[in-house]
Amino acid sequence: MLAGKSDTFAILVRRYQDAYVRYATRMLGNRDDADDALQSAFVRAFRSLGKCNDPSRFGAWLYSIVVNECRTLSARRTRRERRLVRGGEELEQLASPTAESSSADTADVQHALDQLAPEQREAFLLKYVEGQSYEEMSRLVGASESALKMRVMRACGRLRVILEAAGRSYDR
Repeated sequence: MLAGKSDTFAILVRRYQDAYVRYATRMLGNRDDADDALQSAFVRAFRSLGKCNDPSRFGAWLYSIVVNECRTLSARRTRRERRLVRGGEELEQLASPTAESSSADTADVQHALDQLAPEQREAFLLKYVEGQSYEEMSRLVGASESALKMRVMRACGRLRVILEAAGRSYDR
């Protein structure tokens, strides 16, 4: 397919990059971690081009690599934080919204997303931010459609509780 054709691969990456940056930033909570995950995903994809059996589905194939890299980075970060952070106040400070947020609403939503279990956050973002169908989500993450529906439902419920506690009212 594209093996060894880095210029062609770069064109394809640029085509999909904006959506992947948006997803990774929301999934991981900040742009630096998102950039790390994306760089790793793109390198991994380039090295594995021969495994992309259906070139017409290149975007979905690359997206699944991005999803897996975000999962891996998130799991690593969680393990590291568990080892380094002992007190509850320190955990709350880690989860608090960053000063870089452009608006209070964005900060509140990101803070609420950060409070979700990774599987719930992933399902919510794929469904409502990326606009994926449950069938597409199932192919990407390897979970059944019913499991993904349950994760999305639980994520919505948890987000509602968190945002209402912060004085916000969001209906979805």
